[in-house]
Amino acid sequence: MSTTELNSLDLLTFPVWIVSPHSEELVFANIVARELMQGLCFSPLRKGIFSTHAQNDLTMYLSDLRNHHSIVEILTVYRDSEKIAMACRLSIRTLPDVGDVILFEGIDTPTAQGLKASRSANYQRKKQGFYARFFQTNSAPMLLIDPSRDGQIVDANLSALSFYGYSHDVMCQKHTWEINMLGRHILPVMHEIAHLPGGHKPLHFVHKLADGTSRHVQTYAGPIEIYGNKLMLCIIHDITEQKRLEQELERAALRDALTGLLNRRHFYQVTEPEQTHAISLTQDYSLLLIDTDRFKSINDLFGHLKGDEVLCALARALESCARKDDLIFRWGGEEFVLLLPRTSLDVALNLAETVRATVAKVTLPGLPRFTVSIGVARHEPNESIDELFKRVDDALYKAKNEGRNRVLAA
Repeated sequence: MSTTELNSLDLLTFPVWIVSPHSEELVFANIVARELMQGLCFSPLRKGIFSTHAQNDLTMYLSDLRNHHSIVEILTVYRDSEKIAMACRLSIRTLPDVGDVILFEGIDTPTAQGLKASRSANYQRKKQGFYARFFQTNSAPMLLIDPSRDGQIVDANLSALSFYGYSHDVMCQKHTWEINMLGRHILPVMHEIAHLPGGHKPLHFVHKLADGTSRHVQTYAGPIEIYGNKLMLCIIHDITEQKRLEQELERAALRDALTGLLNRRHFYQVTEPEQTHAISLTQDYSLLLIDTDRFKSINDLFGHLKGDEVLCALARALESCARKDDLIFRWGGEEFVLLLPRTSLDVALNLAETVRATVAKVTLPGLPRFTVSIGVARHEPNESIDELFKRVDDALYKAKNEGRNRVLAA
């Protein structure tokens, strides 16, 4: 797509977002899309109260999109300052100097009133016929839902009753919002899903069971007409174990394997402005850059295993000094970073001095005592992370040159 083609998207009456799958940065949004964002970046749209998707990581869609699979996501957008659910169809394109991008095209769905069923209140399960055999004998939990009756569950197969832990009579007295952790917020999402084209990738939710526990589920829901009743068929797959493994891998990717502290990748996640949970660049925060003095000689004289002991002991010392909201990172080698939210330079200097003194008292069997040098800097208005880090690195370099085991501010 050329620049001219991108600009022509402003003529469309439905929203279009073009997103880099690797960074999730917004490459382009047409006029309609920008109106629905209210100044937000794209990531919060995928993480809002109504948002649901088949994959957390956009790069996981690339293979399916190249093979022309149908993929749909629900975004949380704003209309007249009110949050609403919006279904989007995804496709892949290539942009010059950018590479592969994902298009999110808003689907113009009918209003919820168009979902009203004619006779669903009189729905009666039948024991014979193809549908009855398919529904009852399927090993996947299945629910029949009436969107027009506040998400009423009108039928559940044996697998669903076993999964949720309810009898058939109790299950059919419930609504989808009573088993979904979104609560009644699931209703606008459900109305969007009811109009989606068939064959889209399943979406993720968290469902509540009768015993009070919750499970991550992957659900496929689509419109179906049975015995004259216009309903939604919802097929449920339990993916709790998969989600647990994904979360463990994600945590591992953000942690230093040796010390258990946060790593450099996590540092940039919480400081880069385009990240959803980033610390605001206008916020008053300070950085401490901590370097272990003469660490190479410890490794050379006592071996790398003993050097690792020193780094782990230093990590525990930093944890003992840090306050509740402070973040501690293993920067690399023998260097560590403390990020201090809402902290003035004077307070940061006092904390740095506490760290220096605490480390100087650490004793390890078979090793001499060790010290640290610390550079300190407070973030200035409109200063980038790289600019701030250069200042704190300069302060650390000066502290090392002036004799080590000291704290200096930039």
